[in-house]
Amino acid sequence: GCILPSNQSPLGALPSRFKRERLLIIGCGDVGQRVVRVQRHVRVVALTSSSERVAALRAQGVTPIVGNLDVPASLQRLAGWATRVLHLAPPPLQGSTDPRTLTLTRLLMRRSAPRSVVYGSTSGVYGDCAGDWVDESRRVNPITPRAQRRVDAEARVRHVGRLRSSTVRVSVLRIPGIYAPDRDGGTPRERLLRGTPVLAREDDVFTNHIHADDLARACQLALWRGQPQRIYNVNDDSQLLMGDYFDMAASLYGLVKPPRISRTQAQTGLPAMQLSFMSESRRMVNTRMKRELRLQLRYADVEQGLM
Repeated sequence: GCILPSNQSPLGALPSRFKRERLLIIGCGDVGQRVVRVQRHVRVVALTSSSERVAALRAQGVTPIVGNLDVPASLQRLAGWATRVLHLAPPPLQGSTDPRTLTLTRLLMRRSAPRSVVYGSTSGVYGDCAGDWVDESRRVNPITPRAQRRVDAEARVRHVGRLRSSTVRVSVLRIPGIYAPDRDGGTPRERLLRGTPVLAREDDVFTNHIHADDLARACQLALWRGQPQRIYNVNDDSQLLMGDYFDMAASLYGLVKPPRISRTQAQTGLPAMQLSFMSESRRMVNTRMKRELRLQLRYADVEQGLM
């Protein structure tokens, strides 16, 4: 059977059907499916809002439950079932809060609570750090509504671990740009083919990256090893200016390097979403991830992972 880490209490005299750990994945997209592939001796249930995905999830050994975080009544079957929960579902596209995460946390506390909850957040909660090194003690400073929704979701999830009766270990993963050659849109190739410009070196920003497989392993380790109420930066070791990242990818793929433009030109010529990524610069410190989760990166730098 599964050998649990020593800090887990034995399950005692439960009926045998309850002895197996039960993992609930909320938002089982690309990363969630990678997490499924690294499971051993764990029963996995995934919430999906799309009935078209049921067969594909079953084929991966997952029990799908069709439900929608925007429709609380559709989620009743999830209450009290899981021993571990991985929450990867994004917030809605509007507003500054995340009602989906509020719905989920209320549901999780309704019956027997899980032992651990891991939430996949974004490094965007730090806002622009002007290229500084950023560790988990840095205060959040969300600039965009998208990042504000994530800060709200983090607070909702951490609240579950703060309740007086709570024994739930909550971990929040702050995730930068996810890439992988076998992920839909997971490489810069399309953007390079479109010839989208990047910033001139003097205006450029530091970006952070994580390979989707390393992220899946971080999620898995956090479910078992995450410290209570802990935030983890989940990023690789590369420190790249955004333009250098695209130049490097262009060289790898034998494509033309993107044109360079000034920040002023970018502000008139680029879509808002792209501009928001070009307005934030930080270098994330991943020491805590390596020390506490004991994650050994397979793809320590982007060049390795893109090849």
